[in-house]
Amino acid sequence: MRLELSDISHRYGDLTVVSEINLTVEEAEVVALIGPSGCGKSTLLSIAGGLLQPSEGKVYQQGAAPEKCLNPLTYVFQDFALLPWRTVEGNIRLVLADTGLGKKEQQERIDLVLEQTGLLGFRKAFPKQLSGGMCQRVGIARALAVNPAVLLMDEPLSALDAQTRVILMEEFAALFSRIGISALYVTHNLDEAVRLADRVVVLSRRPGRIKEIITINVPVAQREDNDPVLLDYREQLWQQIRDEAIAADKEEHHD
Repeated sequence: MRLELSDISHRYGDLTVVSEINLTVEEAEVVALIGPSGCGKSTLLSIAGGLLQPSEGKVYQQGAAPEKCLNPLTYVFQDFALLPWRTVEGNIRLVLADTGLGKKEQQERIDLVLEQTGLLGFRKAFPKQLSGGMCQRVGIARALAVNPAVLLMDEPLSALDAQTRVILMEEFAALFSRIGISALYVTHNLDEAVRLADRVVVLSRRPGRIKEIITINVPVAQREDNDPVLLDYREQLWQQIRDEAIAADKEEHHD
């Protein structure tokens, strides 16, 4: 399924946050959104997922969703959003309730996503027993359980320490390559953008407009830390946002 944002603009009162955004996420493509604070990245993600009606423009879902898809557009948040009284398996099972799936098929889906995310040995653990990185793995597993067409990822690694972020970034890259997931991925972290995305969309400071789209011409599975090619892409992105990031830091944020 192809996700298209067509001529999207949005205002909060008299304040225009994003303006004239035209963007697509193709099937099995990861698109990262970067830009200075307050440029409307999270606003765009909310519009893409139908949580926010844009002031202007439309969002289109084109083509068929994956087989047995229960929710075409599925969010992954930075704060994990796990229920503390439910186990890992229980948190994943929650999104399968009231879907019409029988217990056997629910269990098959749960087992599959636990395997995909390396959580098979933690199915009976509670969130308080897990590290932040493990909790985010549960969040990913829960999202994958509905077999989405597009993941909408709102800074999923930003709440983690630097070491855990690197580890999970590598796991995300392997997962994206292995299962061919599509994602619209909001991040402030340029390393995440060049490590995970097929294309990186650079937004200007408010009102957010598309300033540049950079294609990362290295297969995700072949990207490595400190690869000179990726470091060059990172520098290109930094040059695109540096001055605007400094200016945006002095403004009121509506991200």
